[in-house]
Amino acid sequence: MQIPSVPWQLTGNHWLTIPCIHPADGAIHALGVLHRGARAAIEVAGSADFVSGRDTPLLRPVLRVNGEVRTLAAEGIAWERAVGWLPTFTCTVGSLIVRGTIFAPYGRDADIAGAVYTFTVENRGTQAVTVELSLEGSLGHRQQRVRTPRPFDDAHVVSRGGDDTILLEGSAIPGLVAIALGADGPVHIEADEGASAAPRHFSMRREFTVAPAGAAQVAFYLAVGPERDGAQATVAVLRRRGWRTLLSATRTALTSLEQTTGNDGLDRLINRNLLFAYFYSVGRGLDDAHYYLVRSRTPWHAMGCTVRDWEALMWTLPAVQLADTGLARELLVRACELHGYAPGQGVHYFDGTLFQPGFTLEGPAAFAIATDRYIRDTEDDQIVEDPVVADTLYLASDDIIARRDERVPLFSTEVTPSGAPAAYPFTLHGNAAVAMALDVFRRTLDEEAAAAVEDPEAVRGAIRRHFAVDRAEKARLATAVDLAGGASLEDDPVGSLLWLPLYEAIDREDSLYRRTVRSVGKSEGTEAPLVPQLARLLGPEAQDVIGWLRRAALDNGLAAQFVDGEGRATRNGGDAALAGLLAYTVWYAAHALGIRG
Repeated sequence: MQIPSVPWQLTGNHWLTIPCIHPADGAIHALGVLHRGARAAIEVAGSADFVSGRDTPLLRPVLRVNGEVRTLAAEGIAWERAVGWLPTFTCTVGSLIVRGTIFAPYGRDADIAGAVYTFTVENRGTQAVTVELSLEGSLGHRQQRVRTPRPFDDAHVVSRGGDDTILLEGSAIPGLVAIALGADGPVHIEADEGASAAPRHFSMRREFTVAPAGAAQVAFYLAVGPERDGAQATVAVLRRRGWRTLLSATRTALTSLEQTTGNDGLDRLINRNLLFAYFYSVGRGLDDAHYYLVRSRTPWHAMGCTVRDWEALMWTLPAVQLADTGLARELLVRACELHGYAPGQGVHYFDGTLFQPGFTLEGPAAFAIATDRYIRDTEDDQIVEDPVVADTLYLASDDIIARRDERVPLFSTEVTPSGAPAAYPFTLHGNAAVAMALDVFRRTLDEEAAAAVEDPEAVRGAIRRHFAVDRAEKARLATAVDLAGGASLEDDPVGSLLWLPLYEAIDREDSLYRRTVRSVGKSEGTEAPLVPQLARLLGPEAQDVIGWLRRAALDNGLAAQFVDGEGRATRNGGDAALAGLLAYTVWYAAHALGIRG
């Protein structure tokens, strides 16, 4: 899939994503969950073409005033993001002001597998009005997606549940996901009940009276579960806790995640991408409640729910750690549990099963670097006492040692972090990451194992000796060598030599580094990867890059894998792991390098 053709809103928590909210009318076109048993995202929509926004939505708010249907956006509709994340709209309908907020509850006692759609109707007229607000829609498409969508072939089922609920599910048993819809008061329900391959329509209507100069508030609750009884039970919990309490807890929790640099423009860029990475690169399995790391939960990103160790540990985790060290610890341990048995061996399904083999040297190094970064930021050095973390570090060390050249303290790889075959076995970026990992192994492994670890300074010295091409004033660094005279100057978009200062392999003011950075060409085409631009934040062009990022449209302000020269997303928008890298790198440039934009 490409990026969507309309400017979608989105929201979500770790349980549920709502990636497709159309800004024209507030219609929800799709919901998504992670399912451990399926190793996939499960998406439920009104129609198969939900990304385009042209077909029947899953849920659409419909307003009736004194029995007459009124279009919400007839006089315009204004959207904003409460706390930088929650889609909120305001519109005028005659003498009425209608405000709506869509949120997936998050925070203490509010982390629930569901969402809430709230409405406030304010009457600025001189007469009382009878208002009916309803959620109407169709269950017309359900799909499983690892990277590409595969529709379920069983029938759609809509039924009435107990306690004024509507249940949406498939006819197959056992099912993978069910949705329950309820409200905060009495409702009138209409539904095409029964099973059918055709879309099943339904509506839930809530009627109330608004006095002159008065206001009324209503809420609809949406819950997901692996089957309908669990979904219906979650609706009951949402009702019991109440939307006001849930919204307050969510706003408080989101506010606690925000970062600041002292520059409002940078803060907006950082926090929107940080929250996107926090919820869309991290998910909880609907069927087991465990946390998982993925590349992106947006349905228009081609890499979908697969992930590389490097992306999880060096892109997503640093951003999460800025905002929530408790979750960062849990995710680090979880990554070790799921992926630490074979660090760096390739792309994985989110449950740790190998999806695409291909050893990358940065993979095992990432486990050590991420652990060390966590310890430095939190002073929680007890994490290395966790058996699964300790075992992973030993395995990572063994995997790196096995790749050492017999004569030179450099290490070989099969593919680069982008997944492309390495031009030559010994890559600059990979060995710079390994040198930092070796520092960590020397501090964290037991005394006997640590004594056998290669001297990281020997690796850094070998980098300067063997990767420098030309000499004197023209010297620059190659990106890959074979130690027999072969050298490549083609930089990898993900494992770029621009990142070297971050791994303490070379100082950002070093003349060799600066000369090399100047020689790394920028793409002159209409499309280029975003990662190298972020890497330039560590180099001499950092100030210009900060300005470019502040102006860049990206994918509606979110990271995209590929952008044009102006920063507009061209492919693979909604890249959640990359959003984490963007948020952390801009934060790092501001706080560690003093670049404010």
